[in-house]
Amino acid sequence: MSEWLVLALAMAAACVVVVIVTFLRERAASEDEDPSETPDVIEYMTMWIGVVYAIVLGLAIAGVWEARSAAQDHVQAEAQALHEISERVRAYPPDERDRIRADVDAYVSQVVNTEWKTMADHQKLTQRGTDLLERIRQDVTDYQPKTDFQAQAYQPLVEQVAAADLARSARADSTGATMPAVVWFGLLAGGVITIGMVFALQIRRTPRELVLAGLFSALIAFLLFLIWDFDAPYSRGITASAQPFLNLFPHVKD
Repeated sequence: MSEWLVLALAMAAACVVVVIVTFLRERAASEDEDPSETPDVIEYMTMWIGVVYAIVLGLAIAGVWEARSAAQDHVQAEAQALHEISERVRAYPPDERDRIRADVDAYVSQVVNTEWKTMADHQKLTQRGTDLLERIRQDVTDYQPKTDFQAQAYQPLVEQVAAADLARSARADSTGATMPAVVWFGLLAGGVITIGMVFALQIRRTPRELVLAGLFSALIAFLLFLIWDFDAPYSRGITASAQPFLNLFPHVKD
């Protein structure tokens, strides 16, 4: 099922629930009930509950968006480090240079064509990718420079391998969901309480009140969906992309 369809259904369901509860509540209400007699303290509490929940939602959205941006930065850092290895190795003899570049291409191909799907489906990296990166490390560190020019290129290459390894580890740490279960409990419970307080104000079946209550509930459903969509940076909706690898290594794409 498309995630946009899920969003549409969630927002529609929120509106329907509000309308149904409103109709049932009014049918069960006594004839002499006056909605204008809502105590001021309830209006005050409803206002502050809405404000507090809005702040919590804003912080949650900012948190998952920052995590998603950081995940994309890890991809960019890893791709750039591998590109630097492929370029800086030109100082080495042709045989060594071609072997290292071939291993870099094999690693990038594994990440783009196989590992990315594994990250999306299972929230983990592949052992094959780890082995290929280790092969690159061995290629670079085991070579003994024979000239001053090669010696000058050796240490930067080792540093770029370390940078790629660090970025890969950070990418592995970002594959899963970033929001703890207890936070989700608070967000969902807060949404229910906030919408429930609308009924404490004794809304009636006037079109204006029903439309406003429905839009308010749909907005909360949309914001919760947005947080869920950004929560797994490599798996859902607007995900971190492998495009940095394809930009720097366009020849590895299937």
